[in-house]
Amino acid sequence: MRLEAVAALSSAVAIGAAAFGAHGVEGPAREWLQTGGQYQLVHSVAVIVIARRAPGAAFTLLAGSLIFAGALYGLAFGGPRWLGAVAPIGGATMIAGWLAYAFRAFRQRSEQ
Repeated sequence: MRLEAVAALSSAVAIGAAAFGAHGVEGPAREWLQTGGQYQLVHSVAVIVIARRAPGAAFTLLAGSLIFAGALYGLAFGGPRWLGAVAPIGGATMIAGWLAYAFRAFRQRSEQ
């Protein structure tokens, strides 16, 4: 499956999660769903934009956003507390994706 298609599905999940967080739950679950949805949506759109130019960076961004948001969604729906330790792994993976894209952009610029 193409990265753009997975990113589009990820965007749909993000919007649903954030909307449910805004209207369907209270307490910490609300913030977890909204935060997960926000990060997942932003990174899904970024993947759609860069997937053809930098598929490795795009894959890393998408994986990181799914790990990060998935951990928060799991917490929101009563998953084990150790999921809180998984979210930073997703965050670090997203950072790695952005650094990979920056490295590619700098390298491409210097080759011109």
